[in-house]
Amino acid sequence: MSEEIKACVIGHPVSHSKSPLIHNYWIEAYKLNGSYGAIDILGADLKNGVRRLIDEGYKGFNVTVPHKEAIMDLCDSVDENAQSIGAVNTVVIKDSRLHGLNTDGYGFIQNIRSVQPSFEFEGKCTVILGAGGATRAIIRALIDEKISRIIILNRTKARAEKIREDMAGSGDLIVVVDWEGRNEILKDVDLLVNTTSLGMDGQPALDIDLQTLPESALVNDIVYAPLHTDLLKTAQERGHPVVTGL
Repeated sequence: MSEEIKACVIGHPVSHSKSPLIHNYWIEAYKLNGSYGAIDILGADLKNGVRRLIDEGYKGFNVTVPHKEAIMDLCDSVDENAQSIGAVNTVVIKDSRLHGLNTDGYGFIQNIRSVQPSFEFEGKCTVILGAGGATRAIIRALIDEKISRIIILNRTKARAEKIREDMAGSGDLIVVVDWEGRNEILKDVDLLVNTTSLGMDGQPALDIDLQTLPESALVNDIVYAPLHTDLLKTAQERGHPVVTGL
């Protein structure tokens, strides 16, 4: 029998993650000799936590909040896509060395295309709430899809400004707006994306008023626990096309 392949997702908190459910389904479906778990690792213990995974024979792991940027410093190599994003969500362990990748942007675009195939990205205006590792991947993917304008709002404005600076090659495409202006900036928006943890089970609610958002605007929440967040419920009630984070 082939060697068991152990993998997991790391984050803090991580109990909300559906990754074990998803990956173990396919492991069983294809009769693979493997297992996939969820391991809670505090930010202050990230280096030691990753070392334990290596010592315990893990072949790789996925990375969720809040480690997608910090994990880059622990990787021995990071592929070009993840470097351009500035965040890693997948790590392959080979010969005790960490190789970082990022699939978030691809997943984001394909998720929208599969659920709302008529939506066209090119030339559209997007508002993104949040400024974490997933935000970086989504912005890079949107730029590749020729989006015309990206407006970032984050509770800590400096983090949003850092993303704009790191993606300086995008010219004037990216604009940062104060979090307090989130209800006034939606007037001419085609796509609204929540990448924050607000609205997630166990987290504070996302406080936003969609009254000025055009009815044709697509609303996406990358949170998937709960699957239908209050943001998506409100958007659906208003007649907006929506895409869950699953």
